[in-house]
Amino acid sequence: MNIQEINTAIIQGPFTNDQLTSIVDAVRFARSQLTRRNTGSFVIGTRVKFHNRKTGVTYTGTVNKVKLKNILVDTDVGVRYNVPAAMLETV
Repeated sequence: MNIQEINTAIIQGPFTNDQLTSIVDAVRFARSQLTRRNTGSFVIGTRVKFHNRKTGVTYTGTVNKVKLKNILVDTDVGVRYNVPAAMLETV
């Protein structure tokens, strides 16, 4: 089953409110697990990149601090961003 089939099944399915809440909880749990895995793979000094959705710009920089869910990144343009670990890629 691919992602389009899953989305269609959720949108068109005859789910109750409790069942939809259960689906949302499962997605939240999966996201938190992904964040934990990603956070553990970054150390101070690691070169990373991320795409800022608001500005449409991709930044590169260096990890300054590793927090529980976010990573503090000093970009090459001199701006410091608090980035969710799931959005970062190593360079």
